Order: sequence, then C-alpha cells, then structure tokens
Amino acid sequence: MTVAETTTAPAAAKVPEHFTMTEDEIIAKFPTRLRGFDLYHKMGSPKNIVAPMVDQSELAWRMLSRNYGADLCYTPMFNAKLFANEQKYRNEQWQTNETDKPVIVQFCANDPDILLKAASLVAGQADAVDLNLGCPQHIAKRGHYGSFLMEEWDLVSKLIRKLHENLEIPVTAKIRVFPEVEKTIEYAKMVEAAGAQIITVHGRLREQKGHKTGLADWTKIKAVKDAVKVPVFANGNILYQEDIQRCIDATNVEGVMTAETNLYNPALFTGKVLPTWQLAEEYLEICKDVPTKAAYIRGHLFKLFRYSLPIHTDLRQKLVEVKELDGFRQFVGDMKARLVADAEGSDFDPEAVVVDEFGYRKYPTWICQPALRFEHDKEHSKSKRLLNEAQADTPADDTGCATGSCDNVDNEAKRQKTLDEGV
Repeated sequence: MTVAETTTAPAAAKVPEHFTMTEDEIIAKFPTRLRGFDLYHKMGSPKNIVAPMVDQSELAWRMLSRNYGADLCYTPMFNAKLFANEQKYRNEQWQTNETDKPVIVQFCANDPDILLKAASLVAGQADAVDLNLGCPQHIAKRGHYGSFLMEEWDLVSKLIRKLHENLEIPVTAKIRVFPEVEKTIEYAKMVEAAGAQIITVHGRLREQKGHKTGLADWTKIKAVKDAVKVPVFANGNILYQEDIQRCIDATNVEGVMTAETNLYNPALFTGKVLPTWQLAEEYLEICKDVPTKAAYIRGHLFKLFRYSLPIHTDLRQKLVEVKELDGFRQFVGDMKARLVADAEGSDFDPEAVVVDEFGYRKYPTWICQPALRFEHDKEHSKSKRLLNEAQADTPADDTGCATGSCDNVDNEAKRQKTLDEGV
C-alpha cells in the first residue's frame, strides 16, 4: 500500500454549535437578501465611505457628506441595549430620510438576542446592520463591546451568526487588527464564516488610540482582503483625496472609509479646496430641515473651525455658549466675516499649495483641512513632531499618515451612563 493510500484525509472543520442553519437553509429563508458582492454592487459599488462616528455621523452630516462625494454612510455607533429597550434613545439617535441611501446602521453589543432585537427595528430602513468590533476606548472596555471582544471569538461569532440566521437585511462587521498578521487573517475569516457580508478593517491595533494613534497598517488590510471572499473596506491613513486611491492600490479593497478627516474636511472626497465657512453654512442649512441636537452641531463647528478658533478666541467662547440654531448661524456669520477679511490679505493660491518639511500641505486657517496630531518630543523639549513621524521613518507620502479616530466616542461616557450595565 502506498503512502498516499495510507494517509488519513484532513478532518473537516467543526461547525460551531451556534450555527443552527446551513448556508443553503439561510438562503432559502431569505431568498432576496443580498450577499457579499451583490450587496456591494446594489449599494452602487461604494468607494468613498463615511465611517460610523458617535454623535458625529448623524443624518444632517451624512447629507452634507453625500453632497460632497460620499458613496456610502454609516450611522453613529448605537448601543444595542439602549436602542432595543428605550424609545427615547432610539428616537434621538436614529434618523433617516429618502436621501439617506445607501446607509448602514452600526451597533455595539455583547448579547446576540439584544443585538437582534435592536437590528430588527431598522430592517427595511437600512441597507445593512454593522457590528462594531473596533472601538478601543475605555468606555468600550467598561461596557464590554467593540475591540474588547477581540479575544472572545466565540461571542463575536454568535453575535454575527444570530443576525445572519434571523435578520431580514445583511450583517457586516468592522474590526481592528492584531499584532500578528496570521491572527488577523484568522479572525477576519471567522467573522466571514459567521455571516458578515462586508468586512471593514481598521488597520490599527486596539492600543493605537489618542496620542498613540500612529499609522494604520495597510499590509494587514491587504492580507485580509486576499484571504476572504466578501468585499473589504479599508480604514486608516486618509488625509487627502489622493490617499483613497493609494490605499486601494496598496490593499486591493473595494472601498475606503474615513472618520476624523471627514469631520474636518467633509469635501475630502471631491478634492476641492474650500473655505470652512462654506461647509459650515451648508451644514446649518441642512439642520434647518433636519432637527439636530445642539451638541452635535457644536462638535462639527469646533472641528470645521479648528484652526481659526485659537486665533479668534472670543468666538470660541461664543460657540461654547450658544444653544440654538439661530445662535450657531450668527456664530458662523461672525466667523465668516473675520475669515473673509483674513483671506483678502492673503496670497494663498489653491492651485499651487506648498508642503511643509514633512510633506503635509500648508493651508491657511480658513481652508478645510485634515487635523494633524502632534506628539511632544521629550528628547527635544522645545520641539514637536507629527505623530506619523514618531511612528515611522519613511516619509508621509510613502506611508500614508494617520489621523483617523476610532469612532469618536469622547463624549459617550457622559451621554450613556447606563453602559456600565452592559449592552
């Protein structure tokens, strides 16, 4: 008998007990529900994607972003437990209209049944439901969700599978990477096997947040893309419009998601060099017809005018205090008058933008532009260096510098005190 004849065939992978249906049975149960690339193409094959951002990717902002080239928008991350059980929370958080297409609703959760209950409430209104597996903030650790489920693969699989087997619309997932590329690939394949029809890969580790943000690792995103059969979106290292195509070329992903840079420059996807007051005025016009919480509006205006407020400090205090839409409009009008005056005395040419020593474009304070984070250089106490320079030796042009936030959860602790009880 030959060696080939005596060799035992590899055992088939064990199907998890929580897989109560086969893929054929799921297809029979939801014959019209879109899967994988069918879902991606039905949504218009989106390339430019606005990330889920707590208190910041609300309907009015999604509408503004779509006016400037966003192909797909995610809602803010919703707490599944609060969404499922509290009508007030649901009414405050979830808004949509006929222009809000395509849209994916994101939830954080750690209980499959509660997640399904919450997700079922948006079926018929959203194109898909996304599970947040990437939030690295302390509140996510305390609430037991987001990236703090990365070690609990069985629970992650159960959450996704519960929706895959029972929800009328598709389920997708947003993940972070592990230090090891092999583990990242294995994790992504588990997420896919559970039923995720699109996977977004934030190319940063769980520890890369705040002043430790650093660079996203596009090589790990590419490794996931090469390993799975569903569409993949990349997240991380997007500052300028050209970075989107660079990311696609480097990773072969179907689309590129941006978070923080979209907040500072909602015209990112167009490549247009626009004044901050123009985007602020357009956003407030949308807010006239789309009721939007004052805290959300204030947050957006602080970001749009990030580089002007330290100069016009009296207006900064005014923005802190204003609470009504008319007050926000007055603030923008006052800021515009000052910035127009600043611009009239400038020789800035949007067709001939120069770069600094790190390769970053030098825009005046009244132009929409990405926020560049800095890290104090303790070795040279009088200097500062850009975060990406602290994390990598290669030039910014070659690496894609990073300013993306996870999910912008800075204010969530104050707003969601019940998270201590879990989600």
